Amino acid sequence: MPANKAEFVHVQEAAHALVGMPANVEPLAKGGRNSRVYHVNCGAGEFALKQYPCGTDDLRDRLATEVGALKLMEQHGFAAVPRVVRVDRARGFALLSWIDGAAVAEITDSDIDAAVAFLDRIHALRAAPTAKAQPLAAEACLSGAEIERQIGERLEHLLCRSGERDLLLFLDRSFAPAFERARTTAKVKADAAGLDFAGELQPQWQSLAASDFGFHNVIRRKDGSLAFVDFEYFGWDDPVKLVADVLLHPGEPLPAPQRRRFRQSAEHLYRDDRLFAIRLDAYLPLFGLRWVLILLNEFIPNRWRRRVSAGVTEGWAEAKATQLSHAINFLAALPEKVEG
Repeated sequence: MPANKAEFVHVQEAAHALVGMPANVEPLAKGGRNSRVYHVNCGAGEFALKQYPCGTDDLRDRLATEVGALKLMEQHGFAAVPRVVRVDRARGFALLSWIDGAAVAEITDSDIDAAVAFLDRIHALRAAPTAKAQPLAAEACLSGAEIERQIGERLEHLLCRSGERDLLLFLDRSFAPAFERARTTAKVKADAAGLDFAGELQPQWQSLAASDFGFHNVIRRKDGSLAFVDFEYFGWDDPVKLVADVLLHPGEPLPAPQRRRFRQSAEHLYRDDRLFAIRLDAYLPLFGLRWVLILLNEFIPNRWRRRVSAGVTEGWAEAKATQLSHAINFLAALPEKVEG
């Protein structure tokens, strides 16, 4: 729920303005950790109302990014994503078509195939004239050096948390040695393949990517088909990052058989790039370490404030302890997750 009654009134007013009539507004039980999503029911039908964060350290225009991505897909006949109905830029809301369904409880081989087919359609959009207007994906990683830089930057922010003894012990004794091994190995593999670790990926091998893509952002519709949501981070990127995030995302971990199936299918999808599989093999452990640090975002005060504004209700100390435990376990399981 919104943090207070006044905030909820603000949401109701936005919903009323966008649908043009009084409406029943209910927060979704499982909304995003950074944005809020509401179910709107009125005489005109059912809608999803998405409220985007504002006044944070995040300089990306998430509303414009998602609206732009959805409109691009609508232009090209995508049926498995929401439609943009109306936008209230002043208040920071988008009204989207309602997709009736539920979270994916069990991921099957056919679900993997459906996700790959969806990514194939997005990959094909790279040739569309209007696709050039899309931004870089959030935290795009167009080189091995950029992945290394992002990890280093995140690590630096966490090392500043001087009062967090358990966190600092984990970073020093477990994370730092793993990071050193992974980047050394990545550079050796890149060099052996003639891949420039520091060089930016050429535009012809970049793809449009639904960054933060994964089964945590998938709805199983009543007929069993899948719909895909949440395109706040959409844009141009190395598809290796997209594939790595699907393989490793801690929010919806893939069972080992489906992980192998997805990886093999992705390598086939992006096969025109002869270095795709090499980059994936070399950089996958680094992306895993990047996820370890993302799990620790709760230790960063401004990131925690963003969580609270999105409706998180647990206490900060409890959240930090929980996320540190998740990070420790994720790091321990990473060697298994990155195996081909």
